[in-house]
Amino acid sequence: MPKISVEGNRSVFFASTAIISFFVILGISIPQELAQFFNELQANITESFGWFYVLSMSFFLLLSIYLLFSKYGDIRLGPDGSRPSFSMISWFAMLFSAGMGIGLLFYGVAEPIMHYTTPAQSLVRGETMNAARNAMGITLFHWGLHPWACYSLVGLTIAYFSFRHHRPLSIRSALYPLFGKRTDGWIGHLVDILAIVSTMFGVATSLGLGVMQVNSGLDYLFDISFSTTTQIILICLITTAATASVVSGLEKGVKMLSEFNMFVAAVILFFVFLAGPVLFILNSIPENIGIYLQTLPKNSFWTAAFETKRQEWLGGWTVFYWAWWIAWSPFVGTFIARISRGRTIREFILAVLLAPTLMSVIWFTVMGNTALHLEMNTPAHIADAVSDNLSQSLFVFLDALPWSGITSMLGITCVITFFVTSSDSASLVIDTIASGGNPNPPIWQRVFWAVLEGLVAIALLLAGGLKGLQTGAITTALPFTVIIFIMLAGLIKSLREETEKAEEAAMHVAAQTAEHLDRV
Repeated sequence: MPKISVEGNRSVFFASTAIISFFVILGISIPQELAQFFNELQANITESFGWFYVLSMSFFLLLSIYLLFSKYGDIRLGPDGSRPSFSMISWFAMLFSAGMGIGLLFYGVAEPIMHYTTPAQSLVRGETMNAARNAMGITLFHWGLHPWACYSLVGLTIAYFSFRHHRPLSIRSALYPLFGKRTDGWIGHLVDILAIVSTMFGVATSLGLGVMQVNSGLDYLFDISFSTTTQIILICLITTAATASVVSGLEKGVKMLSEFNMFVAAVILFFVFLAGPVLFILNSIPENIGIYLQTLPKNSFWTAAFETKRQEWLGGWTVFYWAWWIAWSPFVGTFIARISRGRTIREFILAVLLAPTLMSVIWFTVMGNTALHLEMNTPAHIADAVSDNLSQSLFVFLDALPWSGITSMLGITCVITFFVTSSDSASLVIDTIASGGNPNPPIWQRVFWAVLEGLVAIALLLAGGLKGLQTGAITTALPFTVIIFIMLAGLIKSLREETEKAEEAAMHVAAQTAEHLDRV
């Protein structure tokens, strides 16, 4: 039997495995104690660092906009003559599936309804026309430009140093302008370990949400009990499928599944659009965009400093989302970087910012506004279903429309395929980081990380269900937020130096040309 050896950085591999395994063991052996610890930890982090998450995400958006229109926009992520490896459609499908596919299915109906019944900035029950309008604004705020600004900056930084400066495809590469060769030592090891742990818990949060929704759909359609036991079985089955996909690699497994689940999601979206209040949906698109843009400045900096009773809401929604996106950023950023070689900085930021945001606007308008219309005009009882079991809201919603059996099965299929693409994409990214930036690490290591992701999702489910999933994301995101700021400092420093050298070279050429013309 051949001897299996770790390829890449042993320190990063074993340290990351030890930290993650420690939490898995705690979640399985003492779930109640860990759940209590998570509850206290989330409350403390939200109270003490909620402001930090809010300011950080707003800064990421402002910096993305600056880079988009700056003189750095024409710099290519790779040699000057390089061109993209993937078509725009395949590229978009992969980054969107990895970025937030499961989340859209989980919260597409539930979040607008929850903000409708319990408005974000009000202490009284909602369910008014104004509450419905504001519900869409705060929903799009959580799923719009902010998360993709965070993803774009992390992905841009990794791609720039990897493809243009020939550094490893790893988080540590972004620190090279600041720390030099020390990034090859303990500083780089620490950063990559944090990136792996953050990615693992961020992805496990999504996998936990996805399996809860699959279980809800099976319970709603086939009376299969909604329980932690069922969810653990589902995690095992779907992780097996994700493992098979990750073995097949990026070109086959991830690319094909990403395009397939985008197709299934589009079918569901188009059906709901046709079966729902078409004119109301069409009218809602510009109004939702207007509400989102109108409230964007206020929401971007709202910390409920004068409304302490609303801070709990803020911690469960905005702060959780910001932490979730930050926890996902090393995964999504590295994955987007890996598939974005040859694109310019301006093209990269513009596509990553606007295309998924537009898709989120369309998705939440069709799903969310249709759900709100049903709730306000028919006895659909969607709000009651959301209150009873958040993960079942999609299927209660589809049950209020024609052909609910077919669409619900499509919904389950879509959640599963998003589950698989998120898992195998994350496995490829984590393995790349743990292997010192090697884009083609050994297959057995990919399998190892895919299995470990399933175990972390199980541990978080045992340690408090949705609450445990949320706390896992919020906790691991805190140290990585600091890492992102250091990465961005290195990026700006390197971009400035490269531009200055290019301008000096251009001036030198111009001077030589002028001197030559004078001689002539």
